[in-house]
Amino acid sequence: MVDAPSTNDLAIQWFREASPYIKAHRGATMVLCLPDTLMESTLFDNLIPDLTLLSHLGVRLVLGFGLRAQVDAKLQAQQAESRVIDGRRVTDDAALNAILTSAGKMRANFESKLSMGLPNTPMAGARLSVCSGNFVTAQPYGVHDGIDYQHTGTVRQVHSQELRVHLASGNIVLLPPLGYSLTGDIFNLPAEEVCAEAAIALNADKLVFFVDQLPVDVDGQIIREASANTMERLAPKQTGEALMRSLTRAVKASRKGVSRVHLLSLSDPNALLRELFTRDGGGTLITAERWEHLRAATIQDVNGIIKLIEPLQNNGTLAPRTREQLELDIAHFVVCEREGMVIACAALFVDTQAESDIVGEIACVVTHPDYRGQGRAADLIAHLESKARTQNVSALMLFSTRAAHWFIERGYSQKTEDSMPRPKKIDYDKQRNSKVFVKPL
Repeated sequence: MVDAPSTNDLAIQWFREASPYIKAHRGATMVLCLPDTLMESTLFDNLIPDLTLLSHLGVRLVLGFGLRAQVDAKLQAQQAESRVIDGRRVTDDAALNAILTSAGKMRANFESKLSMGLPNTPMAGARLSVCSGNFVTAQPYGVHDGIDYQHTGTVRQVHSQELRVHLASGNIVLLPPLGYSLTGDIFNLPAEEVCAEAAIALNADKLVFFVDQLPVDVDGQIIREASANTMERLAPKQTGEALMRSLTRAVKASRKGVSRVHLLSLSDPNALLRELFTRDGGGTLITAERWEHLRAATIQDVNGIIKLIEPLQNNGTLAPRTREQLELDIAHFVVCEREGMVIACAALFVDTQAESDIVGEIACVVTHPDYRGQGRAADLIAHLESKARTQNVSALMLFSTRAAHWFIERGYSQKTEDSMPRPKKIDYDKQRNSKVFVKPL
């Protein structure tokens, strides 16, 4: 007869299973967004040992926090009115003073709890260093629908290099929901925005939001893992303003390079460690994996291509193309498709009537704004260059009004109109005054 495993045996087995995650997270940067409801609950005290453990395991921690409940209480005590519209407070002088007072108190609260050495716990004596500062530059949110949001702002820049210096020194960095302008003004910022922008600027390994409820699918079941596109499609099915604020920022951060975004339930005191150190986790994971492929365009892609290029046609970046032209030229296009959505496109036109060298033209290189800066345009160009070589194209040319340096970095040289390959000279639109680039193959 075999004895049932003891509690110690189970703990040791868990530790063994967690070892790959411990290794993976060492040196990783994680940004945690702590809502005001967490700060006022007993779960906050439970979270402190977990943060201490993560720090001593080599995780670099950035902690952002919200203050809405505390600010509401202060304003109510002062009998001062304050409006919150679409998740943003209209921050007048009274509200700003309440925010500054609450932010200072919360920072002191963090510092005291992370300095006490956690007596009577496994992390006894594990004091941590905490720092904060003017790491976020902000600008006014401005006037929307006739409402002046006054001291409410939006993130302009997160000074990531300064944050990295503090993180590399072993400090936990606190980010209050405040930003500072170049003119010395102070702005109230949404905590979710501060955390998401910090994660993007740091190219963080993880961004974690604590939410009242986890997102659900069309059948009402909790979503355990989804792509940013899937989560965006399911967002209208969700309820709760706080969850929607977190989801919006989670999707954006995922698309801007944060590879893993986690949503954890405030009702689970073990959610953070379970999510990070067990195979199945305990929350919702939003991934930035490229669930997509590059392929030849078909007539069914015309609508998707039009949606991509219309804004750039309207602002003059791209030459006008009618739907009829696109339908006629669709065989020349390649697209990058992600879960049924066209997120990038480009076209290759080959001058098969050339009497001497065969010249090709690359045109209509566009990436959806949410997916820029992640290499898709470069992948499309490389694909078309390879395709051109199979057609014995000797050189590729293109016209550009605003992306000169991007093409130069990829081997294209600027030419004058007179030095353009002759078969294409008649297509040059002098009114657009585009720059001409050529790359020999």
